[in-house]
This record gives sequence, C-alpha cells and structure tokens, in this order.
Amino acid sequence: MTTHAAVEEALADPRVQKDKKHWTAFNAGEIPPDWPLISWIIAENMLTSDGAEHTRLRKLVSRAFTPRRLERLREAIAVLADGLLDDLEAEAAAAEGGVVDFKATVAQRLPMTVISDLFGLDQEIRPKLHGQVNVFFDQSIAPDQAMATFMEMWALLTDLVATKRAEPGDDLTTDLIAARDEGDRLSEDELVWSLVLIISAGYETTMNLIANAVRALLGHRDQLDLVLAGEVGWDRVLEEVLRWDGASGFVPMRYTTEEFALAGVTVPAGEPLLLGYGSAGRDPERHGDTADLFDITREDTGHLSFSHGRHYCLGASLARMEVLELLPRLFARFPGLDLAVADQDLEPLPSFIVGGVQALPVRLS
Repeated sequence: MTTHAAVEEALADPRVQKDKKHWTAFNAGEIPPDWPLISWIIAENMLTSDGAEHTRLRKLVSRAFTPRRLERLREAIAVLADGLLDDLEAEAAAAEGGVVDFKATVAQRLPMTVISDLFGLDQEIRPKLHGQVNVFFDQSIAPDQAMATFMEMWALLTDLVATKRAEPGDDLTTDLIAARDEGDRLSEDELVWSLVLIISAGYETTMNLIANAVRALLGHRDQLDLVLAGEVGWDRVLEEVLRWDGASGFVPMRYTTEEFALAGVTVPAGEPLLLGYGSAGRDPERHGDTADLFDITREDTGHLSFSHGRHYCLGASLARMEVLELLPRLFARFPGLDLAVADQDLEPLPSFIVGGVQALPVRLS
C-alpha cells in the first residue's frame, strides 16, 4: 500500500491485523527460517499483537513511558545537544578540510545516549547494542548473520533485565519490570521483546530523522532562511520533514483476516500487507502537485510517519523533543553549516524499512 488514503485505511480497518497467525503462507510453513525479515515476523511485542493482548501490553508499557518522565528529560537533552555540538566543532577543527560526519557525531549519538540513559544501559554495552540495532534494519546483511546478531541482542537485553531486577534503578527498564495492571505484569519474554522494540525504534528512526531534517534544510537554503528569520517555526519544519523524508519507509507486516476490498482492490484473506509510510507522505492525491517538494510553508503537513490509530508510536513525543531541542541550537551556532558533498552523492541506507543516508559529511561554514 503506497498512497496516503490506502495506508490510513489499512491502519484503521479491524480486518487488518498484526499477529502472524493470520498469515496463511507463514502458518503453512512456506516462509523459511532464514528469510531476511523473519525477526520482524516472529517478534512478540506491541508491534505484532492485536486486540486485548495489544491493549494489555501497550497499557503496561505506557505506565513506564509517561509524559511526565519524558518531560523530565528535556533539560538533559538540551545539555547533551550542546555537548555534541562542541564535539562537532572540535572534530571539524581537527579534520582535513574541516569536513565532519554530522550523522556519526551528532545524529547517531543523541538518540543513542537518550535511550541508553532512559533504560539504564551501562556505558560499555551502548556501542555494541547500537551496532546490533543497525543490523536489525539492514536488508543487505545475510539472513544467518542477521539472526545471529538478533540472538546476541536478545542475550544482552535479557542480562539487562536480570541486572535491573536484582538492582533496580531510576530508569525505564526498572519501571517496565515493576509495571502492573490489576495484578497483571509483563512476562520475562514480553519484557525483553518490549525492550527490543522500543530501544530499536528509539535508536534507529530518531537518528535518521535528525539526519534527514538537517539534509532537507541544507538542500533548501531559502527555507532555512525563513526559519532563521523567525518567519516559520521549527515545529512546522519537523512536521514537513516527517511528511517529506521521515525515517519510516515500510514496516513489516500486517495481514488480512478475511477477503475484502481495501483501497478499491479485493484482497484475499491471509495476505501480508506492506504499508508505505514514506510514499504516503508524498502522495499527490493528498498533497497535490507539490507533494514531492519540501515546503515548510505548506498548509497540510499531515503524515503517517508515527503510524495511525491503535499502533500509534509511543515514542513520538520523545522523538519530536530530541529534534526540536537540537535543530535550533545547531543552526543558531552554525548558520553557515553546509553539505561537504553534492546531495546526489550521499549513499542511501541499505534498507527499505528506514530511510536515510549512510553518512552526512558537512562543513560548519
């Protein structure tokens, strides 16, 4: 599904579900265990559950992911952003030609540090976990290597749960362990699966959203000038980036529970659906003839980058906070920031699940 209307319809229709039990081919044994996307299918978390089970898991997880806790992070995110910009300046001063990779120095490290602090991850395991998450989203990795990396991540997060159960801290892992609803709580596997989902999304998508936002503004200097002149707010910039070049491409997988007409096409029961969040944002039926253009002044910046309906992203507020704390600081400090290579020479990520580039080389002036 690639249009805004079709994706939104599929997200809202109760005949489209997330549980793999509805996928005919999977249940018939036609999907091999080394299929490249198998880890997205076998997951057991909020992203792959429906109905009462999804409501239960989401309710338990949201008890730890409260707006009050997230708001407490704002000052720490601002301090972290300033420190990363110090690092960017220092690296640029020492680099040949003043060229530095913005993605590696800032866009990667900001969400990695925020999520790691939020879940109480020790410093020594953070880079390792980030590397494991990268493999999770990389479709160029061989299936056996991807599965081996996934098992390593599972073991690492299982150890994290055991550590936090023995030594509770002021962090989300501890809160997830303690979360209860009328005596119900997350099982051990549900805890680890929830960590896989939230940490993976918190690392990868926010990192690429930050890089995509900077790339969009550097490629549209006239619009950046409007923001720096105070004529357009940073919040509008972010929503247009989410529409035009959000980090979410396609998120596997949803399934039809019966035969019905979806977006005008009859779809059999038990079929897998791949929803195009990125293409929906550039749909001319929704955004007109300028749908493919980045325009922070457009009236309708509506998008589905954080999904829609019952599976709307719990981390949307945190992602927005990180971007909106960073971007104003970045361009206030380095208004002459520019790409060090032509935009068309940037190397895309080997993924259709997330959208972005491998690196974002820049000069500060």
